[in-house]
Amino acid sequence: MDAFRRNLKKLAELAVKVGLNLEEGQEVIATAPVEALDFVRLLAEEAYRQGASLFTVIYQDNALARTRLSLAPEEALDKAPSWLYEGMARAFREGAARLAVSGNDPKALEGLPPERVGRAQRGNARAYKPALEAITTFATNWTIVPFAHPGWARAVFPHLPEEEAVKKLWEVIFQVTRADQEDPIAAWEAHNRALHEKVAYLNARRFHALHFLGPGTDLTVGLAEGHLWGGGAAPTQKGRLCNPNLPTEEVFTAPHRERVEGVVRASRPLALGGTLVEGIFARFERGVAVEVRAERGEEVLLRLLSADEGARRLGEVALVPAQNPIARTGLVFYDTLFDENAASHLAFGQAYAETLEGRPSGEEFLRRGGNESLVHVDWMVGSEEVDVDGLYPDGTRVPLMRRGRWVV
Repeated sequence: MDAFRRNLKKLAELAVKVGLNLEEGQEVIATAPVEALDFVRLLAEEAYRQGASLFTVIYQDNALARTRLSLAPEEALDKAPSWLYEGMARAFREGAARLAVSGNDPKALEGLPPERVGRAQRGNARAYKPALEAITTFATNWTIVPFAHPGWARAVFPHLPEEEAVKKLWEVIFQVTRADQEDPIAAWEAHNRALHEKVAYLNARRFHALHFLGPGTDLTVGLAEGHLWGGGAAPTQKGRLCNPNLPTEEVFTAPHRERVEGVVRASRPLALGGTLVEGIFARFERGVAVEVRAERGEEVLLRLLSADEGARRLGEVALVPAQNPIARTGLVFYDTLFDENAASHLAFGQAYAETLEGRPSGEEFLRRGGNESLVHVDWMVGSEEVDVDGLYPDGTRVPLMRRGRWVV
């Protein structure tokens, strides 16, 4: 077996054993781009080796998406397969594991009318909400694992021939997921311990807010009442540990949806539903992004943020060291799973119940500052030029990051 196949098999094993931490007899529901067929077959093989009872795949096709967005009647763009998402939500609540194969062409929908793209995204977000809630509340174990999609490889390595670009992207994926190490599972155990140490430190300090300061950024993010930091492996409602993201370098928690003030500039582009959004700027007052601009892709971003009242509020704040395996590649990935783990970031929209003590819902979730929305959009704000402080209610500051590096 050559090195590529050996590392690909290790990545599949990581996805099942570390990402999902699959339980014997458990069902798996996977989503993937059609181009990932061979990799999905490898994932299914590994899942069945670990005792999966059923492995079901739902494929996504950019060509079909472009056809719909180009030809479907305007009002039809509000429709989405709610029957499918409701079935997925039911399966997750009943214990099926969720496996998402990520990696797409960030320019797949380029050139299409932004208003049509935005309308379709909002319709899909509304329909997907039951399944999203099952995931964000950790009703079951779930993970996201990357695939070197040819369109993605072309975007990351635009000066290389496609075949060479795909090969190079796989090498990077193996590196940042630790699949190229002799014992990737042991490497992830050590990585999870390091992330959990940061989580323990931050949870012990009970900061009232975080302050981000850098070029174009002077932002205070209030933290929700009874907020909890998380990072690395996390337990489901039934107590089974899983690693939601492969790779991951972040520790994260819930902002208070009404206590965000100041201005912030994105440090990396955002790939949003096949459209590239660059140069994001936002100004917050009382938790609401009252002004949002972008140098490119602004229309698509603004239409997504019009999904509901919570879309312009924050649902997540995450700290990521500027020097980590993903950041050290020096690459812009045009993929949220990777770019969010290269830099500290914020998320417009839905907050995770797991980031609040007791995983509250309904009125209690809102009372403590949790945000509700149909969307959850991570965008990167950290860099080697950004400092982060923890703030106590009396104004006392504790340095957490200087020039993007942990100082605790």
